[in-house]
Amino acid sequence: MSKFLKNPVSPFEIDPNLRLKDILEAMGRTAFQGRCLSSAFKIWKRMLKTDTTIFLGLSGAMVPAGMRKIIKYLIESRLIDCLVSTGANLFHDAHETRGHFHWQTDACANDLKLRKERLDRIYDVLGSDREFCETDRFIATFASTLDKTRAYTTREFLYLLGERLSKVAKEDGILTSAYRCKVPIYCPAIGDSSIGISLVVDHPKGKVLFDTIKDVEEMAKLVLSSKSTGVIYLGGGTPKNFIQQTEVTAPFMGRRVGGHKYAIQITCDSPQWGGLSGCTFEEAQSWGKISKDAHMVTVYCDTTIALPLIVTALAQEESHIIKKRKLPRIPFFNRKVESS
Repeated sequence: MSKFLKNPVSPFEIDPNLRLKDILEAMGRTAFQGRCLSSAFKIWKRMLKTDTTIFLGLSGAMVPAGMRKIIKYLIESRLIDCLVSTGANLFHDAHETRGHFHWQTDACANDLKLRKERLDRIYDVLGSDREFCETDRFIATFASTLDKTRAYTTREFLYLLGERLSKVAKEDGILTSAYRCKVPIYCPAIGDSSIGISLVVDHPKGKVLFDTIKDVEEMAKLVLSSKSTGVIYLGGGTPKNFIQQTEVTAPFMGRRVGGHKYAIQITCDSPQWGGLSGCTFEEAQSWGKISKDAHMVTVYCDTTIALPLIVTALAQEESHIIKKRKLPRIPFFNRKVESS
């Protein structure tokens, strides 16, 4: 028999008593994206069982789409150790934390009529522009309390914003849970979001200064202080590259690290267009960003389908392991400095 014929495809059998973790395990014996989804589940479990610092890259309109409490759960349960996000997701998180909502709509809604009612559409989700402006003012008021004579990392800024939100929160969210759990959040393109718009509102009172190069340095230090690192990308864009480049930055700070050892990405983009969101992990290996012997998988699927399934299965499988995980040593959290 050929050496290639080792693992037969096992038809999926319906069993109404199966838990989700068992379903994902069974999907691993099938094919196509079902098998990839199962591999993502297995690789994430492997990261949790090893001394690995886990980075999550968050892009796309995941908070308006209802993924916010999953990210909160990942933070609180130590399923991730560091979050890199677009500013939009963090703005929408602050918006919902303050008690506002996003609303379901028809993807074919009349956008000109929506404009007259000041309703902003994200595919089949609506947000109230009037309420968004209230959140803009909240962030602007918060920014007015910051020291305008020094620069902040985006991690510091978001940590302090999480602290401020925790005092008025209608319910806990990403920023508030990260503040409580001391999980660092970075936002390398913070100006490219409604947070940037909010800071323009604060501008007459003095600019908030950001030291984004310090963000790059801190991320590289996190990698250098880790025995191994793993990455999970929900979509791609700036968060993905910001995490990937840590492996290129680290050698300039004194030591080669060999690339991320574990890698999962969930994306609907394909590689042939040359964009980062569809870039394969094999391509990243040519840069040294992913380890040559990495455990890696790409799941070609909408994140709003794949993420709830994987994280629910992890919650069923790994509760005893999660409780034993400790946050990596984060030397930057200094309460006195960050509240100055």
